[in-house]
Amino acid sequence: MSGAPLNNSGSGLAPAGDGWFVVNVRDTQWLTSENGEKKPSGSECSFESQEFEFPQLGIRLHVLEPGEPNGLYHSESEQEDFLVLSGECTLLVEGEERVLRPWDFFHSPAGTEHIFLGAGDGPCVILMAGARSEPWQVHYPVSEFAARYGASVDEETSDPRQAYAQFEPSRRERPSYWDRLPWA
Repeated sequence: MSGAPLNNSGSGLAPAGDGWFVVNVRDTQWLTSENGEKKPSGSECSFESQEFEFPQLGIRLHVLEPGEPNGLYHSESEQEDFLVLSGECTLLVEGEERVLRPWDFFHSPAGTEHIFLGAGDGPCVILMAGARSEPWQVHYPVSEFAARYGASVDEETSDPRQAYAQFEPSRRERPSYWDRLPWA
């Protein structure tokens, strides 16, 4: 297997082909959705590009400011796993709240409803990993519990485009709080 070329997308490096590569988080492509009050997902480093996604495992770093959800309350048809690296967040899982701090690990079997909210007094960094196999499915239930945090859909759906239609798409740029992150 040969190495993958890395191209600068404007917000950092992303693979431009199949193959192995090494990249530092400081140099990797970032996506952010900072846009005033509608912050559906914080900022993330995905280590892959839209053109070259990893076929078996999705892995990314997600950064959340206090009160910011990483998306909308949902469940997926595949296993996911999460490790808090720094900061603090609140996990909403199956109608329960759990405060997570550095080195707390959350295993989410397929079908587990969940979402994260930034907490504490600064950014929270979470390592996220999820299995990828076909056919991948996601479900966004209407949840009064998650709605208290701005993390519920208004109408149940299994279509991510419909779930996130009210939000602006993420932009390829580093978050405004980049200098406050652990690797800055």
